[in-house]
Amino acid sequence: MADLFSVDTDAYRPLADRMRPENLSQYIGQAHVLGPDKPLRKAIDAGKLHSMVFWGPPGTGKTTLARMLASGTDSHFIPLSAVMAGVKDVRAAVAEAKSFRDGGQRTVLFLDEVHRFNKAQQDAFLPYVEDGTLIFVGATTENPSFELNNALLSRARVYVLKSLTRDDLIAILEQALRDERGFGGTLAASQEQLGNLADAADGDARRALNLLEIAADLSDGSLSDAVVEDVASGRARRFDKGGDSFYDQISALHKSVRGTDPDAALYWFTRMLDGGADPYYLSRRLIRMASEDIGNADPRALALCLDAANAYERLGSPEGELALAQAVVYLACTPKSNAVYVASKAAAADLDAYGSLDVPAHLKNAPTRLMKELGHGEDYRYAHDEPDAFAAGEDYFPEDMPRRRYYHPVPRGLEIRIGEKLAELEKRRKDAKTKRK
Repeated sequence: MADLFSVDTDAYRPLADRMRPENLSQYIGQAHVLGPDKPLRKAIDAGKLHSMVFWGPPGTGKTTLARMLASGTDSHFIPLSAVMAGVKDVRAAVAEAKSFRDGGQRTVLFLDEVHRFNKAQQDAFLPYVEDGTLIFVGATTENPSFELNNALLSRARVYVLKSLTRDDLIAILEQALRDERGFGGTLAASQEQLGNLADAADGDARRALNLLEIAADLSDGSLSDAVVEDVASGRARRFDKGGDSFYDQISALHKSVRGTDPDAALYWFTRMLDGGADPYYLSRRLIRMASEDIGNADPRALALCLDAANAYERLGSPEGELALAQAVVYLACTPKSNAVYVASKAAAADLDAYGSLDVPAHLKNAPTRLMKELGHGEDYRYAHDEPDAFAAGEDYFPEDMPRRRYYHPVPRGLEIRIGEKLAELEKRRKDAKTKRK
């Protein structure tokens, strides 16, 4: 009778779970950390493990690799998820690890989504990592530098896992087609179809296998182009509005603009919009770029970015996005100068160095009789009454501070003329001071 109620649990396991590699020979990708000459591969082959953190996008094999570390070194494996685990679960895991240690077997404790533990919770592992009760392996999609405390980072080596390539994903799909844990040769697919599924997966092995399984459910022995196209059409590019992917992409956009590459700048801008970035945020960043990287080499850049932001506010998406794209291309193509940005930072440094120096008396306003009696505004030279509206030799800095030159125009765009003008005025300023002496 028992057979009547027996359940094939594999029938309910998703393909992505069934196809988890059981050893390194089945593991595809991440050659930069698992190549024959790489430290992690050597440690695994030698059976010598250390605490570590895997940092990478979803679907790059973090959990699978942790399981293989344990099985490949005959270690007890305890999986926890920081999404669901609490202090009670950590204590139970430590007690379990101690019992296996007493029995002569080491334990690999795997904590998925480790960044979701606060830093106090992370500290709970430290004594047991220190005394060898367990080998800690964490997995995170977030930057460990920001999300993990220094004490844990100092005891664990960080390995960066990369998004899988298109070829990696196709190889994983081919493995699923022929492997008994997958389709065992019962499902046929062309290279073009597998390529379409790989493209839709966007570097994520789990997503690639899920798409293949969905397509298989809609097919009968052989995938059709129509089914594959339909399944792949729901693709979504990887984009994390609050995480590293977001800041990496805005950094790439900014650097492409700075590097005068309008095509790359337009790519990153379009990719961020496609991924769900807030156009208002992007418009603010473009305005910042106009001042930081173009400045007075082309003052029109700032005005154009403000106009683009206003256009988007009036039109919304998708019509207003073209105005922002126009601003991106203009910023990338126009002459570059960070002279104002550098000058402002230099001025800020002098604020720290000299403190709150008083305004010289001749530069102070004198709206009252008392202020005039105190000498406010005395001997001030009104520039508009001077030749060329320039009071040669006048000093506008605090009395206890040497004259500074923060702004150095670059020989590009409008700043060529600005630089020439400032050089001329500086000569007249020095000549005037020489005559006074």
